[in-house]
Amino acid sequence: MYDIIIIGGGPAGLTAAVYARRAGKSVLVLEKDALGGQITWSPRVENYPAIPSVSGMDLGNLMAEQAMEQGAEVEIDEVVEIRDCVDHKLVCCAFGTEYEGKAVILATGAKPRTLGIPREEELVGCGVGYCAVCDGAFFKDQIVAVNGGGNSALQDALLLSETCSRVYLIHRRDRFRGEEKLVEALRSKKNVEFVLNAAVTELLGEEELKGIVVEQDGERRWIELSGLFVAIGHEPDNKAFRNVVKLDAGGYVSAGEDCMTGTAGVFVAGDCRGKKIRQVTTAVADGAVAALAACAWLEG
Repeated sequence: MYDIIIIGGGPAGLTAAVYARRAGKSVLVLEKDALGGQITWSPRVENYPAIPSVSGMDLGNLMAEQAMEQGAEVEIDEVVEIRDCVDHKLVCCAFGTEYEGKAVILATGAKPRTLGIPREEELVGCGVGYCAVCDGAFFKDQIVAVNGGGNSALQDALLLSETCSRVYLIHRRDRFRGEEKLVEALRSKKNVEFVLNAAVTELLGEEELKGIVVEQDGERRWIELSGLFVAIGHEPDNKAFRNVVKLDAGGYVSAGEDCMTGTAGVFVAGDCRGKKIRQVTTAVADGAVAALAACAWLEG
């Protein structure tokens, strides 16, 4: 029986593990893929306090090493169900293994929706990205594109227009879904071009992105550029937990800044929680809050 089982080994889950171990709790981290989470996709991270520049992979590895050095146990397995057994939680995994924990922290993250076109995954970090706030600064004075039509895509395009020489905003419909105020702000930018009724169909370049092919109104268009930011939403991985926590319309766990879910002994941290800002710094903040809340609940 563990004091706390943490589901997810990204920045939120690993931070929660460090805080829980420092509070003297026994901790198990369950991760279905690789430790480090989405941050490992980023070639460089330059907005993490006290570390001027580090690769996402190295930052994720450092977090994992710290959690394990503190005594957290780690298992690679996919959680498929959580059963509330009143005095403890039974965590059931895909390989048939079951773990018992007094408290559970959900830190499963949320993955960006992809375009689903050839070589997209191969070029992630080599020109293809999903977070303009994280990686936009690396494309100063270069040509980039944003794919999407909601507020996130419009905000990304505005951000990039401040530093990039040209920004193409590509959307599959003839009008944007985002706020008209943002659309008008983009219209006033001389270095922003709308590419409507269009879809990115090909990525050009060998080891790094050199351009894209867009299908627009039945015609193919080649656009030379260095960066493509896909902003078509995120997908939280919370379906397996809907029996123990409330999910909002987007599938995110409904919880406030206290990271409490409303179910006794179940807490949430990071991008899988319903919130506005999803950055590595907000993920680690959630991890600390959720761990301390779980420890207080265990001791109360």
